[in-house]
Amino acid sequence: MKPENQVAARPRLLNERNMHYCPGCSHGVVHRLVAEVIDEMGLADDTIGVAPVGCAVFAYNYIDVDWIEAAPGRAPAVATATKRLNPSRLVFTYQGDGDLSAIGTAETIHAANRGENITIIFINNGIYGMTGGQMAPTTLEGMKTSTTPYGRRPDLNGFPMKISNILAMLEGTCYVTRQAVHTPASVRKTKAAIRKAFENSMAGKGTSVVEVVSTCSSGWKMTPVAANKWMEENMIPYYPLGDLKNE
Repeated sequence: MKPENQVAARPRLLNERNMHYCPGCSHGVVHRLVAEVIDEMGLADDTIGVAPVGCAVFAYNYIDVDWIEAAPGRAPAVATATKRLNPSRLVFTYQGDGDLSAIGTAETIHAANRGENITIIFINNGIYGMTGGQMAPTTLEGMKTSTTPYGRRPDLNGFPMKISNILAMLEGTCYVTRQAVHTPASVRKTKAAIRKAFENSMAGKGTSVVEVVSTCSSGWKMTPVAANKWMEENMIPYYPLGDLKNE
């Protein structure tokens, strides 16, 4: 293909290695969007990502920027220190729902409440994907997992947590949005959301949160096609897409 006819290519900041994620996983799509946005903003040499645990941690294998690996749940705390010491850098975390809304609930809420000038990219697939498919705070009512084999019961396990709605209520957040990457249109919206969040961080407007409602084909024990359909019929009605806060 001649360069003038090329309509798509691997983002410059996406390392040339095969991704290990399960077929149908949303991580690879979000990785591409993050790499594209950083490159388009000209911030390749001025970006620091913070990766914690779970499937999300492997972002450092694929996106060619500087990375710090945080202890479970502590990514927002590490990002806070990183941004305060390097105020001219773009600093973001890349976290799953178990890490962000269970292990790191306190760090997430307090960083956002302080209005730290960071972006939190939050992958919500409603389950602990890497460690065996256990229930997460975001697991839906009635959803079967390895620790709720008969389905999540609110009287026993509590209700699914809409952590982004909580973060949107805090004074320190300037932008909180919930998106997805299961269709071309949703991919475009998510890319625009990531760009806006990064721009807010660089402008010192406070904390931005981009939640991406995602699939986990392996954890849900579904094919990629069935997982997308299940997400549309169950996840998205409970976690509706769109901006929760935009100042």
